[in-house]
Amino acid sequence: MVYRGEEALGLIETVGLVPALKACDEMLKAADVELVSYENIGSTLVTIMVKGDVAAVEASVAAGARAAEAIGTLTAQNVMPRPIPSVGDIVSVHAIDV
Repeated sequence: MVYRGEEALGLIETVGLVPALKACDEMLKAADVELVSYENIGSTLVTIMVKGDVAAVEASVAAGARAAEAIGTLTAQNVMPRPIPSVGDIVSVHAIDV
């Protein structure tokens, strides 16, 4: 999914794929958000990115952070209420095609 900065952006970063997948599952179930992309950053770091309205993204990131911490290592979490459009160019490099 191409992201252009039109909605809030939520990010979760974990050590390893399993906590990232658990976080992603919980994020998508917790609120009305859409998966934008994921990225394997190296050193086993994995980032999951979702978009939606601010309240939904905040709830989603909180749920994902709890889930990741429960089974692994959460290294970062962030909600960007309305990032500038050029952030979308970075985020969309590994966009999920739906």
